[in-house]
Amino acid sequence: MSERVKEQKNSPETAASQKAPKDTANPTANPVAAAKAEAALPALGVVGMLRWAWTQLTSMRTALFLLLLLAVAAVPGSLFPQRPANPSIVTQYIKDNGDYGKVLDALQLYDVYSSAWFSAIYILLFISLIGCVVPRAIAHYKAMRSQPPRTPKRLSRLPEYGTLVVPADAGIPASRAVKDAAGLLKKRGYRVEVRDDDGAQPSLGAERGFLKEVGNLVFHTSLIGVLVSVAAGGLFGYSGQRILVEGDTFVNTLVGYDQFTPGTNFQSSQLQPYSVRLDKFRATFDRESEGKKGQPIDFRADVTTKESPDAPEQQEVLKVNDPLTLGGTSLYLTGNGYAPLVTIRDGQGNVAFQGPVVARLQGDHYYSSVVIKVPDAKPDQLGFAGFFLPTAMVSNEGVSFSGDPELFNPRLSLNSYFGDLGLNDGAPQNVFELDVEKLTPLNARNLDAGGITLEPGTSYTLPDGKGSVSFDGVKRYIGVDIHHNPGQLYALIFALLAVGGLVTSLYVNRRRVWVRAGIHEDGRTMVEYALLARGEDHRLAAEAKAIRELLVEEWGLDSAEAKASQDSQSVPSGQADNVGAERSAHAEATEAAEATAATKVPAADVNQSTAGSTEHTKDQ
Repeated sequence: MSERVKEQKNSPETAASQKAPKDTANPTANPVAAAKAEAALPALGVVGMLRWAWTQLTSMRTALFLLLLLAVAAVPGSLFPQRPANPSIVTQYIKDNGDYGKVLDALQLYDVYSSAWFSAIYILLFISLIGCVVPRAIAHYKAMRSQPPRTPKRLSRLPEYGTLVVPADAGIPASRAVKDAAGLLKKRGYRVEVRDDDGAQPSLGAERGFLKEVGNLVFHTSLIGVLVSVAAGGLFGYSGQRILVEGDTFVNTLVGYDQFTPGTNFQSSQLQPYSVRLDKFRATFDRESEGKKGQPIDFRADVTTKESPDAPEQQEVLKVNDPLTLGGTSLYLTGNGYAPLVTIRDGQGNVAFQGPVVARLQGDHYYSSVVIKVPDAKPDQLGFAGFFLPTAMVSNEGVSFSGDPELFNPRLSLNSYFGDLGLNDGAPQNVFELDVEKLTPLNARNLDAGGITLEPGTSYTLPDGKGSVSFDGVKRYIGVDIHHNPGQLYALIFALLAVGGLVTSLYVNRRRVWVRAGIHEDGRTMVEYALLARGEDHRLAAEAKAIRELLVEEWGLDSAEAKASQDSQSVPSGQADNVGAERSAHAEATEAAEATAATKVPAADVNQSTAGSTEHTKDQ
């Protein structure tokens, strides 16, 4: 037969047919080419295009890319001033940068987190995660309800494989051996199914580690929950600031805020009408340490709160990192300082201004700047700018400074101006700044009248009959931040769930175990078992060893003899490829296992690892 084939290969007709060129122009001579020429790709169509786009969007690769893109898109929010945080800074930034600032404004880089392009990435990521999680959740639910996979015909192909021999006098038939193995595996958390328990070769399939995929799904679902919570906070939340001087009361209404930043879908009806009154503020400073003398140790604000106008008053304490919770909002103590009490009379002798003036911190030991605007003064509007020193001291160069944060020697130094303050134009102004370009100075160090220096209980008469100013005393004030974020608690819960799901998916392994038993001709019960992991599992060998030890203990086998048999016959495939003698032993063991599988009777007491072999790769 081989000679005939060889002669046919060497015949002239065969050689001519092999050397003859293919006639692609003649369809009858080359039907494959003719079929390719006539074939036409079907049109994708609108539905097909949408299906393709949905498949690409809901892939895990796209979700990871969008998550990275969202992180990159948030970077401009820390590089450029944001309008919701401080609109005045954004306005000044645009003025200082000219056309460049206007281009950034057109690109919405001053409103990054509410911009169209950031919202688009956010929404796409949201849809992508949902498209990833829902199909995987359905598939995992079906997998949990399904039975473990059928017992492979050749268990020796699996990464961890071993056999055990139960003596005939032990009285353990094959069906009982499988049932005993099923009981042990159930105790180890496996879901077990016994098959053909009344037959000659009963077996079982066991599986565990479904929590791995559950943890993975919880992680991705929690990411969706975090996105929804953050979005809810941005849509329905709000924040604001208010400065409270001792004795002042804050009522949670729009007019009660010094600065207010609403969410996208904020409604004024969300504001709960609670009130907070600052009764007393106390600051504790270090008086013992030489290097840190005068440094603040503790701040304490005693306040009186009311949940509603008709509710009883409650005495509360507001401290740093210890906020108050009222009406669904959190109140944080963020700053404090001094507020000198000032009375200003105009040129007609009338009181044009009277009350505390918030001094803005500028340096060490509560060195603070002071700005007073008096638009009601007659005949000219008055303005004052200067500084307040809790403990006034003068250096050798004649420069005034504060030597201590306590009120040991309070002093108020001011320059006075008159003219149009520009408040009637309707343009917003910073209350802590005074534009003196259009004002005429009355008092200053470089003028003959000199500056104004006041101590508590003193007054000063302005030049040219413009009025007078008196320093009546000092109070303390605090800065309060008010935040309402309806999604904050849910974001924390979902973040914790995400961490828990991630840890579960990393440390739980998906494993499958099969056990098959049979009766040898001499009456011994032959048992073989094998393990397979889904993905990488470096603890699979330890699991196989633990199962073997449980079976040996259950059936009262000689553990020393079983271990000696295991050590003498177990040959890892990675070593078998390098050592000739070990390769022969491995081949013999494999042939014995395959022969056993072919006759459906285990033939040896062996526990071998075939991880990395060609059979294992093909089986996976």
